[in-house]
Amino acid sequence: MNPEPVVLVADDEAGILRLLRLELSGQGFQVITATSGHQALDLLEEQRPDVVILDIMMPGMSGLEVMRRSRQHTTTPIILLTARGSDRDRVNGLELGADDYIVKPFNLEELAARVRAVLRRSEWARGVPQIVRAGDVEINLDRRLAIREGEPLPLTRHEWLLLHCLAANAGKAMLSNELLGKVWGAEYYDEVQYLRVWISRLRHKLEKDPANPVLIKTLPGIGYMLVAEPDGERGNHLAASEAPLG
Repeated sequence: MNPEPVVLVADDEAGILRLLRLELSGQGFQVITATSGHQALDLLEEQRPDVVILDIMMPGMSGLEVMRRSRQHTTTPIILLTARGSDRDRVNGLELGADDYIVKPFNLEELAARVRAVLRRSEWARGVPQIVRAGDVEINLDRRLAIREGEPLPLTRHEWLLLHCLAANAGKAMLSNELLGKVWGAEYYDEVQYLRVWISRLRHKLEKDPANPVLIKTLPGIGYMLVAEPDGERGNHLAASEAPLG
């Protein structure tokens, strides 16, 4: 992780911005702030922060709309900040691409810890310059793209992170708790059913027949494996044999 990671905090409450700037700056982060959704989008483009803390309830443009627009051109980690604490709100935010979700009022130390956790996962997710092909799907780990029949697949951030983990280790068995830990964090190690749900979603986007998957294989009692080979160029088997598997 680079010295002084840049954190963009977007909230229309001046007190919250001051509080988070003081806390995060004191913990070694470089903090930039926005007071509106439009300003947050501009700073995302101009400053390229390492992580965004985004309040959902902002006037003019909500945090969810900011996240939706930002996900069209960036995978910058986003932590949603909101006064709404229902499970449905949390799930909606995560489904739309958030990396974490914190409810007001919050503990400052916990917030800083979550920022560090999201940054660690982001560091892991930075792909090596390598292309993996699975059937008619091309997975570009460097550009963070999955393409099928010439069209990019609309993957959520967590779908992409899960696919990245499988593709970077193509042909290797990945333990369920290893996938959960790398993609969602150590607190998810035992959430095997949670992983099954996400694998099913990924199969529906990658597989021709999701009910009979051939690309993402289930290894009963172990985990999952992507049936593919790393390959720098189509048909270049030598490059594939020399490419790192992660």
